[in-house]
Amino acid sequence: MSTLAVIAHSHRSPLITAIEKIADDDAFSRLQGEWDELLQTSAADNLFLTFEWLYTWWKHFGTRRRLSILALRSNQELVAIAPFWTERPILSRGQLLPTVQFLGSGSVGSDYLDVIVRRGFEDAALPALANCFSRKRRILRWTQLRRHDCSATRVAAAIAKSDWQVSESKTNVCPFIPLEGSSWDSYLASLGAEHRYTLRRKWRTLNRDFTVRFECVVSQEQCAAAMDAIFRLHNLRWVSRGGSNAFHTSPLKAFHREWASVALGRGWLRLYTLRLNERIAAALYGFLYRGKFYFYQTGFDPTFERYSVGLATMGFSIRSAIQEAAYEYDLLHGDEAYKSHWSRHTRELARLELYPPGVLGRICQSATELARRSRRAAKQLLGESYQR
Repeated sequence: MSTLAVIAHSHRSPLITAIEKIADDDAFSRLQGEWDELLQTSAADNLFLTFEWLYTWWKHFGTRRRLSILALRSNQELVAIAPFWTERPILSRGQLLPTVQFLGSGSVGSDYLDVIVRRGFEDAALPALANCFSRKRRILRWTQLRRHDCSATRVAAAIAKSDWQVSESKTNVCPFIPLEGSSWDSYLASLGAEHRYTLRRKWRTLNRDFTVRFECVVSQEQCAAAMDAIFRLHNLRWVSRGGSNAFHTSPLKAFHREWASVALGRGWLRLYTLRLNERIAAALYGFLYRGKFYFYQTGFDPTFERYSVGLATMGFSIRSAIQEAAYEYDLLHGDEAYKSHWSRHTRELARLELYPPGVLGRICQSATELARRSRRAAKQLLGESYQR
């Protein structure tokens, strides 16, 4: 850990007295207590910015990456965290400069990544972070941001004043269901008539043909078995559709096994199984963090497809969230059609990319844009070939 700078402000505003760079695992782990307290005072507070999620991610995906967390203090008090890692230049991609990204980014599926700032310290902390970044030649590639509603956007705007090139693009949407003040009956009444009818009919059919048991994991032994089930059922569901990248590698499975165990210990895990005559027919993997339910993944046995066990499990989980007084059910990123049956609301995700002034910055930006155009053309060509 090193102290990068001491920054003074007017006596009328909060003081940022030190900025520390956290570059090793031990220093990262020692932040846990302060991190949790800071996050709960921040407008960015969400599951994917918890110390537990990001530290577990780093343990499993930090190999060959450089930890680059910035911790801002005001008279010893932690007032902001910029949770980043740095990738070395990759000349074969035209990436001639190091690239700074958020911890948790990539295939693991973190949404709402951001800088964590204690309320009341935004006007001091965000310009201080911008000053740190604008003085170094780096590519800043920040993904899975809440579009137009995050601290990272303000940092980027401040950096742009130093002649950096900034590009912002919408990348995805997160459907969500406001639940505050809702009962199960009032929520059902808000659904489309056809979906509501289908849901009720499927539940009647399930209870007619099977002994139905819907349960939530409460022990570590149950957790291990249920994670095996979610991996198996999710992959079964997608095998006929070309596969899924949710649990398709050993590192991803190892991450989720450890994370589920940690989340269970914190009381956040909501891992449900639907049993028909004691056989697991479907499973749903989610979390309840500070009153908000996060739907992460689901899977079902194709043997029971005609019973719509996936639909039933989703319905059970929403009802359980309402019973636990959740104020929102977030279906996270993805515009799959089935999500629109449950939700009428969405929020946008975005990617911010910042390139430093000068020749190297322009070369890196051009290489990135060219690579994206090539990938889009390849996908279009493959799609047209498949249609033929």
